Amino acid sequence: MTTEVPHHPVRSDARDNRARILEAARAVFGEEGLGAPMRKVARRAGVGPATLYRHFPAKRDLLAETFAEQRRACRTAVRDALADPDPWHGFRTVIERICELHAHSAGFADAFMTAFPEAMDFTADRERTLRAVAELARRARETGRLRPDFVVDDLVLVLMAHRGLQDTPREARVAASRRYAAYVVEAFRATPAPEAATPLPPAPRLST
Repeated sequence: MTTEVPHHPVRSDARDNRARILEAARAVFGEEGLGAPMRKVARRAGVGPATLYRHFPAKRDLLAETFAEQRRACRTAVRDALADPDPWHGFRTVIERICELHAHSAGFADAFMTAFPEAMDFTADRERTLRAVAELARRARETGRLRPDFVVDDLVLVLMAHRGLQDTPREARVAASRRYAAYVVEAFRATPAPEAATPLPPAPRLST
């Protein structure tokens, strides 16, 4: 004789609270970075701190769910770049796509760069990306299109500098990020040739 274990469906109000918390976290951490306090997320979601901590006992739990979509997008960018038959194109596009992901969210940029202890769950994402960039760099150097002195730490420096774009007005941030990435790619090219270089995106309007 088997005993059936009763199934207790998640209450709709609990689901709604969780969805509101995640939406608020994306907005708060996206605008202010990981330094934003949990209570600000609760206030923006319209729930009490106890409700927030019932769903997400620690900040790292909330961060993992908040940026799940960006983490998947980053993994996809790495996978696509490694599968690209043109190593230089793969190298270039992974830089462009990572910069764009970071431009959309200060919190994801912080988490990816492991600037906060609460973001330790993102370490594997960063290590996976840097290993992929190292492999793409090796392949691109063999084609002669990547400058021979490139090292993976150069990408880390680039992303640290890119974090400064978060101070750019929201409406111009993505355009500024694309232009930044285009300059970076040209700097990494082995033999820049003006006639062969990819045109830069239009300069964004930075005034408010």
